[in-house]
Amino acid sequence: MGIGSDLMTGLGLGDPVIRLGVTGLSRAGKTVFITSLVANLMDRGRMHALRAAADGSLKAAWLQPQPDDTIPRFDFERHLAALTGPGPHWPDGTRHVSQLRLSLRIDRKGLLSGLRGPQIVHLDIVDYPGEWLLDLRLMDRDFATWSDEVMARMQGRPGAQDYMAALSGIDGTRFDEPTAQTLAQTYTAHLNAARDAGFSDCTPGRFLIPGEMAGSPALTFAPLPGTLRDGKLGREFRRRFDAYKSRVVKPFFRDHFARIDRQVVLVDVLGAIHQGPRAVEDMRRAMADILTAFRPGRAGWLAQLLGTRRVERILFAATKADHLHHIQHNRLTAILSAMLREARDRADFSGARTEAMSIAALRATTEDMIRQENEELPAVRGRLLDGRQAAFYPGELPADPAALLHPAREGAQGWLDGDYAIMNFAPAPMTARPGDGPPHIRLDRAVEFLIGDRL
Repeated sequence: MGIGSDLMTGLGLGDPVIRLGVTGLSRAGKTVFITSLVANLMDRGRMHALRAAADGSLKAAWLQPQPDDTIPRFDFERHLAALTGPGPHWPDGTRHVSQLRLSLRIDRKGLLSGLRGPQIVHLDIVDYPGEWLLDLRLMDRDFATWSDEVMARMQGRPGAQDYMAALSGIDGTRFDEPTAQTLAQTYTAHLNAARDAGFSDCTPGRFLIPGEMAGSPALTFAPLPGTLRDGKLGREFRRRFDAYKSRVVKPFFRDHFARIDRQVVLVDVLGAIHQGPRAVEDMRRAMADILTAFRPGRAGWLAQLLGTRRVERILFAATKADHLHHIQHNRLTAILSAMLREARDRADFSGARTEAMSIAALRATTEDMIRQENEELPAVRGRLLDGRQAAFYPGELPADPAALLHPAREGAQGWLDGDYAIMNFAPAPMTARPGDGPPHIRLDRAVEFLIGDRL
């Protein structure tokens, strides 16, 4: 994984660079995706659908020092050790922006290949929390509008009653820091509980993943009902809300997001289905909000920031496909496509190429058939987090995505036609031939779509 002297030959300042953004909401698998992506580009034995690997034009891949000294490096080595070591386990998730540079040596095929010689292409992978993208919707809202939306949305969600109780007895005519901290902490606890219950639309995103800003005044505010907004408390919370937008949200888009060339959006569709119709509808709306960031020509500050630059290709990937037998993968992809239909149409109309597929960046299961009530069911088998082996049949996904999306849009409390279960598998002990990266499902197809044309 070092930089070989022979591979350094020909490196120059003019080498092409592809900036690949990787995002998704919590537990969608961003860290695992990046780790397996890099490992499988370095050892390409399982990357048959990546044409540059299959035809031999991709000769080598190696890690380089990242070009931006101010951004934390993605800790590839530690994450790979967690996934493939003697006691494999899932690595810690994304908590901040990080970056990694992988250099690829390409020997072009064709009549002119001898004249051009090998070329070095740098792949800069930028990892960032999807929760931060949700803050995009805050930019065209003032504090009162955001507060009204949040207060209406939180009804019935976990932790909402605790926050409403914290508001009772508050004197909005005065401001003191302990009161502000109590409200912010109680509201943040509600956001975390809502996210754990499968809800996606939880803003501000930095309250969930504060990074280096934990405890700062810009993260010490909360939504207020109209009766509390006119006094000193409301005025200070409004000031902090505006500071959050100008000093946290806007710099993120300017410094990181605006330079992305290709983007993968990871979506835990199975987790949302398991949580029920409200979680599916909330994820659909949250992902539509996230994807407004990829629309060129959008009026306002984002269009001015991006100018004519746009993301060229966007992959929507339903993760954890290894939790299903392969005969259900097409149905999972169809559900994802239907959830993102409106947002995808807007991206397609603007000229960006988009694709949806079901993947598992690290395959943790094998397929099996189990007998239940005299019926053979297509299942998967794997190691649970407590070390036990188990075979699992999650239920049958509907052939028509409308069977899920219609009750979700209508606000149904549960599924009428089935209960879609989920099980948490641990990484399987890895056995690989020399030259093979970690086992996966369609990671090679995902990479071919994202960067294959540049290789």
